[in-house]
Amino acid sequence: MNLREISTGIFYCGVNDRSTTLFEGLWPLPYGVSYNSYLVKGSSASALIDTVEIGHSRDFLNYLRHTAGIGKIDYLIINHMEPDHSGSIPLLLDMFPQIKIVGNMKTIQMIRGFYHINDDAHFIEIKEGESISLGDKTLEFIMTPMVHWPETMMTYCPEEKALFSGDAFGSFGALNGGLIDDDMECGMYIEEMYRYYSNIVGKYGLFVTKALSKTAHLPLDYICSTHGPVWHSMIPQVIEIVKRLAAWQPEPGVTIVYGSMYGNTADVADLFAIELNRLGIRNIKVHNATVENLSQIISDAFRYEGLIVGAPTYSNEVFPPVQTFLNAMRTREIKNKVTAAFGNHGWAPLATKAISATLEGMGLEFAGSVAMRQSMDDQTAAEVKAVAARFASLLSGK
Repeated sequence: MNLREISTGIFYCGVNDRSTTLFEGLWPLPYGVSYNSYLVKGSSASALIDTVEIGHSRDFLNYLRHTAGIGKIDYLIINHMEPDHSGSIPLLLDMFPQIKIVGNMKTIQMIRGFYHINDDAHFIEIKEGESISLGDKTLEFIMTPMVHWPETMMTYCPEEKALFSGDAFGSFGALNGGLIDDDMECGMYIEEMYRYYSNIVGKYGLFVTKALSKTAHLPLDYICSTHGPVWHSMIPQVIEIVKRLAAWQPEPGVTIVYGSMYGNTADVADLFAIELNRLGIRNIKVHNATVENLSQIISDAFRYEGLIVGAPTYSNEVFPPVQTFLNAMRTREIKNKVTAAFGNHGWAPLATKAISATLEGMGLEFAGSVAMRQSMDDQTAAEVKAVAARFASLLSGK
């Protein structure tokens, strides 16, 4: 990969990872992922913004040394310290020993902790609103804590109207030839943005909203995230997506999540889907938590307005894959959902009661529950239809 110029004096120098199967050891990467780094060349100085994951540092450093022929970088700006972006700091410091590492107080503390770089001469500590001049270009710093680590910040270049946004506006998916959204089909990246946000950032909506308010006044031609495409033409769309997700404002649709040991609980999930479709709901996502990856289930549950959860009782608890999903929803502090519950039991309806209590305990609107004993019968079917009707009547997006 050659360094590619995004705008005058701003170059992409990131790498693709098509080998790692689980991001953060948790989230599947069916399309890979990119680790994005950017070089800003001014008339009197240059700055690198973020690095790449250590396993891909060879390609990254080769780009800088050989392809670009760079003999000097004056500043290394660290917007986010997660190791997929900061991992190459020690090697970069070996290559450019004169480089000044620029970050806020928490950034510098983390660099000392992660990489044991302790010489104060290496660091420039900056605060909200401060800037660095590169001659004909300026880098301004915006503190965005808890998007999604406490040290996170963004960097803005007013001369090129470019926002280097860290993990904000990021997406799973390696870059397949193109770089800027104009140069590629972005449907996959938009879908993967929903999954990325819900899996990684979802809990921190209030902090994301604060960050959006800080950047709302900035003229933007480019948003340069640390994962996925450089946004240009699609900036209004991606900002709207993130704004909506950060405010827990769901889209029309229903997610049904269930676990089943012998198929009886699955029968209830299918009947709920059939009834909701009969009532006019067209966007219905049904997930078997036993066999599907939690990542996509979280994404759909976070994204859509309706959520129905069901499981059998298992050792006097909720069937474990469904309990894991419920824990993920609680962790992400989901809001603004219409919910319902169902369960199956041989002799005690503990799962139904526990799922109902969890959904109501999160302050979510609750349409009711169905506790099936052993297998589907006429009474259970009638209860499903009644709960589905109440559930549908509460949906704003029907």
